[in-house]
Amino acid sequence: MEERLQKILANAGVASRRKCEQYILEGKVQVNDKVVNTLGVKADPDVDVITVNGRPIKQPEKIVIALYKPKGVITSMSDPEGRKTVKDYLKGVKTRVYPIGRLDYDTEGLLLLTNDGELANRLMHPKHHVGKMYLATVKGVPHGDNLDKLKKGIMLEDGLTQPAEVEYYDVNLEKNEATISIIIYEGKNRQVRRMFEAIGHKVTLLKRVQFANITLQGLARGTHRRLTKSEVNELKQSIKMHKD
Repeated sequence: MEERLQKILANAGVASRRKCEQYILEGKVQVNDKVVNTLGVKADPDVDVITVNGRPIKQPEKIVIALYKPKGVITSMSDPEGRKTVKDYLKGVKTRVYPIGRLDYDTEGLLLLTNDGELANRLMHPKHHVGKMYLATVKGVPHGDNLDKLKKGIMLEDGLTQPAEVEYYDVNLEKNEATISIIIYEGKNRQVRRMFEAIGHKVTLLKRVQFANITLQGLARGTHRRLTKSEVNELKQSIKMHKD
């Protein structure tokens, strides 16, 4: 997959992206034996031969990390306001990885991160129908007819949601609340919260427990692990199963 040259160089650990831009402008970078000295040029690191000062760059191994993101953490690798980010929970991960989609600041649970841009884009695209399961604790106990609205798709301010898989997970009549299991196949901003608000039930606790075939099993809050090759292959299969 083609990417901007400075991004490829930075991902390969050559230097910071800004420093890589400087190398390009200084004519130190070649793509397929041709000097590139202007910004904006794209290349495919899996196909093109890219060198810096005559030395071929080494592409990092593609990995996927599963993180149990705590509540109150930004889904970003940095934050100008100094709040905790998911990067703070990736101690020991030397490869530059980036979140696949987002989890809200107030939402906890499974977040996948990778340095494989193509895999990330495919997993996030609604047309591939990759499911993400949440447990949503809401005020009140939604009537079955209201849950049916979520199953069929409900109109939000930014459009109609795709049909979701929804069922009761737990009901607490004493507290007048319910926990609902919901699987969605897209990633609108704060989507699950807004879906429940649309049927009159405010979400008080939201946790993502599964992304495609990957679950939180074996992860404590704030910990991470690298997915095995077979798990990554299953992830890729979940995309291929739903190709147009």
